[in-house]
Order: sequence, then C-alpha cells, then structure tokens
Amino acid sequence: MVTSYKDLKVWQRGIELSLAIYKLTASFPSDERFGLISQFQRAVVSVPSNIAEGYGRGTRKDYKQFLSIARGSTLEVQTQLLIARELGYGNPALFQRAESLKRKVKCSTPSFASSERLSGPWALTPGPSHNFRSSAEARPKETLDASS
Repeated sequence: MVTSYKDLKVWQRGIELSLAIYKLTASFPSDERFGLISQFQRAVVSVPSNIAEGYGRGTRKDYKQFLSIARGSTLEVQTQLLIARELGYGNPALFQRAESLKRKVKCSTPSFASSERLSGPWALTPGPSHNFRSSAEARPKETLDASS
C-alpha cells in the first residue's frame, strides 16, 4: 500500500538515479563544475523531487503534470549522459549503472503521466492512504480581511 511518495517505485528509482549521477560526476574534470556537472545534478535531482511534489499536491491533474516534468528532467539527464560519454568523462561502469536506472525511470513516468486511471502500487485512485482531490476542491479559497 502506498502511504507516501517514498513508497512509489518510480520515486525510489529516481533517488537511485540521482545517487548514480552524483557518483559519476565526481570524477568529471573540475572545469565542468559550473557547467555539465551542475546541469547534470540539477536535472537529476529534479526527477524524484517533482514526483514527490506532484504526489503531495493531492490532485490527479497536478500529479500527472509533475510526473511529466520529471520525465522531461529524465530526458535532460539522457542528453547529458550522451554529451559526457562523447567527451570521455566518467567511469564506464558508472555510466552503465546510470543508463540502466535512467531507462527504468523514463519507462515508469510516461505510463504514470498518461494514464487516466492508474492501478497497482502507483494508483492515483482515491483510497485510504492518499485522498486525491479534483483540482476544483484542492485548496479552499482564502479570503483576505481588508482591515489587516
């Protein structure tokens, strides 16, 4: 049963991918610190972060939107892996691990984001563990007191 975003396999894979990319970029040339390394790390951290944020928003629409953003970040990571490999950066075994994890995350997010009614461990259907609301009922409208 999913009781938290941490229970989502796609989020767990995103964390694994983040750690793999950090290990991979640790051996990159120092002159890439503010270039490829920074871009790589920002993109990869965005993957599980957006999955968690979407889950926490509490609506199907928001969740699907944030999964779409996570998938886009995965494609950024894919591009950066290609560039780094072509430049001859990093350990080949770490590249292989990162590529494998990237494929798992990438394959998980489109089915999440495009499905209208999800089932299984990543279900978006309302249940006892997480009550997704429609966008209209997501947040109550706040009223501002003019005297404050």
